[in-house]
Amino acid sequence: MGVLRKFLAWLMVPVLCLVGLVICLFRPFNPDNTRIVGRMLALVGRWILGMKRPLSGRENLPLDRPTVVIANHQHNDDLFVFGDLVPPRTVTVGKSALIWTPVFGQVYWLAGNVLINRAKSHKAVAVMQTTSDAITREHKGLWIFPEGTRSHGQELGRFKKGAFYAAVSSGAPITMVCAGVYRGRCNGPAGRHEPVAVKILPPVETRDLTVDDVPRLMAQCRQQMEEAIASLSR
Repeated sequence: MGVLRKFLAWLMVPVLCLVGLVICLFRPFNPDNTRIVGRMLALVGRWILGMKRPLSGRENLPLDRPTVVIANHQHNDDLFVFGDLVPPRTVTVGKSALIWTPVFGQVYWLAGNVLINRAKSHKAVAVMQTTSDAITREHKGLWIFPEGTRSHGQELGRFKKGAFYAAVSSGAPITMVCAGVYRGRCNGPAGRHEPVAVKILPPVETRDLTVDDVPRLMAQCRQQMEEAIASLSR
């Protein structure tokens, strides 16, 4: 039953992306497209999976100013865990190969998200620096998985610098969204997905920081996220 639920949940992704494609074609590159599509995918996906998502700290998510959101990336199911937590006027940062994913990739691009080439890390940092200007000029926020890849329920991976450069360069706060460790297991005869607890930590201000502070900022945020994830996973 759990396998069927997961199959149906992912089957609905391209269907809902077709709806999202219509929205994006009418308002291409509108920074709120990501929030609308993400909310649809998360709510429908969790309903099909039977997944509960206990949430704490929602009040810590800035809604009236741009923020750089960083979250731990475990599985593809993170789409259903985090999708409805994207703040207004926030775009995400993903690998450039996503654009070739049928329907989803085109929606991702038209929603105004930032695509980077992982193989060219020096250019990825340049993209982040350019995006920091967009935070300031266009009042956009960013959602980034700083590990750059999925951990598959293992310990928090090494952080890449891009998100922190973007935050410091723009003076935007960093908001940490943490999900407890999960492995996609199903419970009971109905095959419901195991619950995934999420906690949003208070924003870390960067207004008075410089690029010299980035290593310390990275270490601080990683430690706070590690502690929160460990607490959620107990």
